Amino acid sequence: MAWLLVVVAGMLETGFAVCLKLSHGFTRFWPTVAFSAFALGSFGLLTLALRKLDVGPAYAVWTGIGAAGTAIYGMVFLGDLVSVLKLVSISLVIVGVIGLQLSGSAH
Repeated sequence: MAWLLVVVAGMLETGFAVCLKLSHGFTRFWPTVAFSAFALGSFGLLTLALRKLDVGPAYAVWTGIGAAGTAIYGMVFLGDLVSVLKLVSISLVIVGVIGLQLSGSAH
């Protein structure tokens, strides 16, 4: 259950990062409100998950999902540059997160 909270928190991190961009420096009301809601939800769920999980692997999964999700969202929906290097780098982030999971960090 704790890992499910981390995964959802990571997806919410993607949401708050995208809304941060869309808020244009907190000058747009609704993207700023959405940023606040996503950030509160993301940090709240991560906080709950950390009651049961080691901080290193949980934080790595959270940031990995957020970083990969944000990069993919940007390329698909926001017109960010798509390159082979960027796709390989996203893949390496995901492989690294999986590696941490397989390292025996779970209780």
